[in-house]
Amino acid sequence: MPAQKLDGKALAATMRGEIATQVQARAAAGKRAPGLAAVLVGEDPASQQYVKNKHKACQDVGFATAAHRLPATTSQAELLALVAQLNADPAVHGILVQLPLPKQIDGEAVIRAVAPAKDVDCFHPENVGLLAAGHPRFYPCTPHGVIQLLTRNGVSLAGKSVVVVGRSNIVGKPLALMLMQKPTAANPAAADATVTVAHTRTSDLAAVCRGADVLVAAAGVPEFLTADMVRPGAVVIDVGTNNVNGRWCGDVHPGVWDVAGWVSPVPGGVGPMTITMLLHNTLAAAQQIDG
Repeated sequence: MPAQKLDGKALAATMRGEIATQVQARAAAGKRAPGLAAVLVGEDPASQQYVKNKHKACQDVGFATAAHRLPATTSQAELLALVAQLNADPAVHGILVQLPLPKQIDGEAVIRAVAPAKDVDCFHPENVGLLAAGHPRFYPCTPHGVIQLLTRNGVSLAGKSVVVVGRSNIVGKPLALMLMQKPTAANPAAADATVTVAHTRTSDLAAVCRGADVLVAAAGVPEFLTADMVRPGAVVIDVGTNNVNGRWCGDVHPGVWDVAGWVSPVPGGVGPMTITMLLHNTLAAAQQIDG
């Protein structure tokens, strides 16, 4: 029997409806709409599409949104000046600088320049440190989307063996932190799971993966996770977004659907949830800044 689909598109629509309701309540109370500023440097097609999708999602829930498009020749000083301007703008609650940036710009310097209170991607070292300490200001968007996709579909994580294949600062590391931590009032999305972080250089990766109740593929390698690496009935989350000869595919091979109990598809799985959690963070930032 094929695996059941973890439908991120449907869940994202539900959660965006919840966010829109909160935005309407803020408006009724005379409060400013949450504002998200997106900064795009250069003409990367994938980045342009991401910013377009985020802009539409913001409009759909009633956010104020602006896209700042800069040429690929923009200097680091010019970009930092724009970030400083957005930091000082009271109508902007969240700042998103689309990565990757051109080679002449130090991405780490830009990440550090964004005010932590407006860092709705949760990339700033201060926010990463708060997450590691179990007192998050925001949750990183993709990891939070993964956990929402699991928990809202009734997948229990407490005490379960979870293997995360991937160790990036954007997905693997923060997701492992959230999964392993103990839930508290300050850290409600923590999952109480038993977590193993693996990667493409892990010895006998297939055996490590087969030990998982929940398996997260976030290595950025097209269809590397094959059916023989999955325990029958396991839950599989595909975080990969790979363009192979004009075709979008994840990190999970199609054959996994014949073995697993649940699988998140690509597209329509984690992707819509990532954007939804960006909206969630921008609303949270507005609540923290404006009340």
